[in-house]
Order: sequence, then structure tokens, then C-alpha cells
Amino acid sequence: MQYFVVHEDRSAGYTGFIEAVHKWLLPGIRNCPVCKATWGAGFSYPSVDLSPVAALADFEEARAEPIEEYERLCELVRPLLPAGSVLRPGSDFGPLVGKAQGSFGSFVMNYSWILLVQREALERLQAEGLRGLKGCRTELRFRQRKSPELLELEVLPVGRTHPDCLPPERKPPCPRCHRLGLSLPKELLLDASTLPNERDLFRLEDFSGVIVCTERFVDACQRLGLDGVAFKPLPSKESL
Repeated sequence: MQYFVVHEDRSAGYTGFIEAVHKWLLPGIRNCPVCKATWGAGFSYPSVDLSPVAALADFEEARAEPIEEYERLCELVRPLLPAGSVLRPGSDFGPLVGKAQGSFGSFVMNYSWILLVQREALERLQAEGLRGLKGCRTELRFRQRKSPELLELEVLPVGRTHPDCLPPERKPPCPRCHRLGLSLPKELLLDASTLPNERDLFRLEDFSGVIVCTERFVDACQRLGLDGVAFKPLPSKESL
């Protein structure tokens, strides 16, 4: 199976722009007691509704907290997550809330780590039998009368990079806060043993901003004439 990284196609000529954030979020971690880092770089779960959580105000403000408070909030959220989810500091939940304007293609990547799709395009892809595509409602306010229905694709974290593309002298993740502390490699190599068999779209668990798709996804998009994104091949290798 061939894999590709998904990125915005800026040559498509669309003028659309989105300014939005997710409704709820986990705080970042301030001064981890083991690695001393203050950080937050989590995953997005737009299908997760936190309204049943009693202390909802704790998830409405972006901030950094001591790790004990972060871990307490994680336990309130965890029962509501999709199977196989990964929690990290700064993870987002619920619909994307904000404003939008301009013209949009079939896909929208106003932010490199968030992938939106027009409803008709998603339905056509699902009719092709592509696996693991879940569109979630957004709360975007459009400035034009004729506005598209944009859904956010819930892109779950499953695959990882192969050790061969990472610095050989790297430190292991922090045992307490799990921070990897690495920059995105210039030349990515996927660890084939970690890649899912049941999904045609996913994001990397160790680099949350990288969205990956299968050749099945690329072929379907090209056959259906869907635009707004481009695809760059990604090599993969079995880890020892």
C-alpha cells in the first residue's frame, strides 16, 4: 500500500478563509515535574461532546496547568472519546466555532492540522467505500448568503514515523507527560508496522500535524474530481 501526506493545494485558486477554534480543549502542561517542559500539542476530536461534564468551564480557556490538574481533566474526558483515541495536552473537542468567508473547494485546510470537507464530497467518498471517514458538524458563520456546508473530518491518530527518519541521539519520550521533544523530520518515513488496515485517512500519533491517506483515498479524489488538497507520496518501512 502506498501512502501520501495531505496538504493544502494553494494553486486551486479558492479565496476561502476560516478563523475558528474548537469549542472545548484540554489545557497544556506547565513545568512537567520530570522533563520541566511547558507544552501543548494535542489532537482534535470534533465528534466529542463535553456538555455532560460537570466542570465544563475548565475546558473553555486555553492555558497551561500543573500536570496533576491536566491529568484530572483527562479522566473526565476519557470516557467520552472514540475507541483508540490518544490524549495529549492541548487536545481539542467539539465543533469548530468561528467565521468563514470566500469560495471553498471540496476540501479545506485553512489550518494544516484540520481537514474540512463539503458534505456532498464526503458522501461521494463514502459511497466509494473508503474506510474511516467521519464528518462532524461545524459552527461556522459565513458572510455570504450562499454558503457551503463544511464538515470537519475526525482524523484519528494511529500511525507513527519510522526510527530511521529520527535523530539517532534522540531522548525517549518523557515518562510522565509523554512529550517527544522532536521537530518534524524533513524527510518523513512511516513505520509500516504501525499503520492501520481499516482506515484510509489518519494522522500520525507522534506528529499530530501530519495527515496521511492511502492511495485508495487519492485515487477516489482524483476520479471524482475533488479539489482543495494535494498529495505527496510518503515511503514506509517495516521496523525491526
